[in-house]
Amino acid sequence: MIADKSWIRSPDQWVEPTWEIALLFPAQGTWSEQEYLALDSIRLVEFSSGRIEVLPMPSDSHQSIVGFLYTVFLAFLQPMGGAVRFAPLRLRLWPGKIREPDLMLLRGANDPRRQDAYWTGADLVVEVVSEDDPGRDLVTKRFEYAQAGIPEYWIVDPRTQTVAVLQLEEGAYRSHGMYGIDDVATSATIPAVSVSVGAIFSAV
Repeated sequence: MIADKSWIRSPDQWVEPTWEIALLFPAQGTWSEQEYLALDSIRLVEFSSGRIEVLPMPSDSHQSIVGFLYTVFLAFLQPMGGAVRFAPLRLRLWPGKIREPDLMLLRGANDPRRQDAYWTGADLVVEVVSEDDPGRDLVTKRFEYAQAGIPEYWIVDPRTQTVAVLQLEEGAYRSHGMYGIDDVATSATIPAVSVSVGAIFSAV
């Protein structure tokens, strides 16, 4: 539903949305995980405590960064027998909490956490900070990924052209490194993995 608007403008007139379709779905806060998993959408949609979170469509620059990092991680992980995937693909952190990281990695392609409908864990996740809600990637997901036991979390921030590499220790993330435009970011848990920060943001 569009807040504070009861009508939507079409190219030639004001028309009323089809509210009846919205009524076919559960109310916010009452969705079950099964109902969420059955949802068929072309949008990025995450699930948190019975609520559906529809994320904004990624920008060209966002996708350029994600695409570049995918090729970098794939070059390292594939010879090791690992797997790298990009959104949209679901990562189930725990019952009732499902996210869709920009990138997620497993050291072994046959890891049982790699399932077809969604992954149930990852060795490393990457989020490119979104302009609409930076706190979602910087604060909320940092806490959630730590709670889910993800060993390593990369936060790529186009606003500051930095990459924060976080390593899980005793249930919380500590900084492995904060890398600027002239640095090479290195993985805390996969020693072979490294990437030029300048190259990341030059890919835009």
